Amino acid sequence: MSDHHAGGPVGTTPGLVCAHHHLYSALARRMPAPPRTPAGFVDILELVWWRLDRALDLESIRWSAMLGAVEALERGCTAIIDHHESPEAIDGSLDVIAEACAEVGVRVSCAYGVTDRHGPDGARRGLAENERYLRAGGRGMVGIHAAFTCTDGTLEAAAGLADDLGVGVHVHVAEGDADVDVADRLRPLAADDWLLVHGVHLPDDHDLAGTIVHNPRSNMNNSVGYARPARFANPVALGTDGIGADMLDEFRVAYVRHREDDVTATPDDAWSWLAAGWDLFPEARDDVVTWSYAHVDPWSLAFTTGVGPTTVEVDGEVVLADGRPTRVDADEVRARAAEEATRLHRRLEGI
Repeated sequence: MSDHHAGGPVGTTPGLVCAHHHLYSALARRMPAPPRTPAGFVDILELVWWRLDRALDLESIRWSAMLGAVEALERGCTAIIDHHESPEAIDGSLDVIAEACAEVGVRVSCAYGVTDRHGPDGARRGLAENERYLRAGGRGMVGIHAAFTCTDGTLEAAAGLADDLGVGVHVHVAEGDADVDVADRLRPLAADDWLLVHGVHLPDDHDLAGTIVHNPRSNMNNSVGYARPARFANPVALGTDGIGADMLDEFRVAYVRHREDDVTATPDDAWSWLAAGWDLFPEARDDVVTWSYAHVDPWSLAFTTGVGPTTVEVDGEVVLADGRPTRVDADEVRARAAEEATRLHRRLEGI
C-alpha cells in the first residue's frame, strides 16, 4: 500500500472506516462536571451521556456532526457508521447529520438509537425517525441504544423494521455488567448484517449473528473491562464510541491492549479489525488517502505515532489537500462548533 512520486516515497491506503461513532459527542469536550462523580458504568451513562443527549437540539447536532466529520477527514477516515440519540430533537435529526457529513465530504451511515428510557412515545418516535430517514433513501441502519434500556417489544419492533427495510441493526451489546443477559434477548433477532457494539461481557459462545465492533479506548475510559475480541468467531471491526475518528490511533490502542492480554498478539490482528471496516462500508475502498509516512503496513504503523494524511480523495474528489479540508473552512467549523458547545453546556445546567 505504498507509492512513489517526484518528492520521494509516499504511503497510500483506502479511506479508513469508523465502525461505531457518536458524532453528537464532538461537543462534549470541556462540558461541565456531572452533579457527582460517577461510581460505575451506569452512573457514567446517567450523569454524563444521558444528560448530554437530552440537551441536544438540531443546531447543536449539526455543528457536532460538522466538527466530527472534519476531524475524521483530517485523520484519513472517510466513512463513519454513526449511532445517534437526541430525545428532545428526534424528528429530522438523522438528516441533519447526513447533510453535515456530506457538506464536509465524508461518507456516513446513520441510525437513531431507539430506547424506552423516555417512555413508549420516545421509543415510537425513535423508530419513526429510523423509518422516515431510511425510506427516504438515507444510508443507514436501525439503531437500538442497548437491550437493557428497551422492552422486548421495542427490540422486536426495531428488528422487524430493519428486516422490512433490508438493513441491519446497530446496537450496544454487553458493554457493561447491566447488560449481561443481552445474548439471550437478542439471539432470536440478530442477523449477519447487525453491528454488535462492544461485546465486553458476552460469553465466548454467545451465538449472536453479526459483526462485533471493538472500541478499546472507550472501554478503557469507562472501565468496563477488556472485550478480548480475538475470542469471537464473529467478524470484528474497530470503532471509537465517539472519541474522535482517528482510526490509526484506535488501531494502535487495539494492538497494545491485545498485546497486554496476550504476548503472542501481533499488529496484524488489530489491523484485520480495522480492515473489516471496508466490508461494512465498501465504498471507502475506492477512496484514496495519501499519508505523511511511506510505510503504511501494520507493523510499521503500530509503532509510528504522528502519521497523518496529506491528501484525501473521496469518490474521485480531493476533499483534503495539504492536510486541510477543501469543501469547508475548518477554522470556521471549529469556531461555530465552539459557540454551539457553549450553548449546549449552558442547557446542561438545567438537566
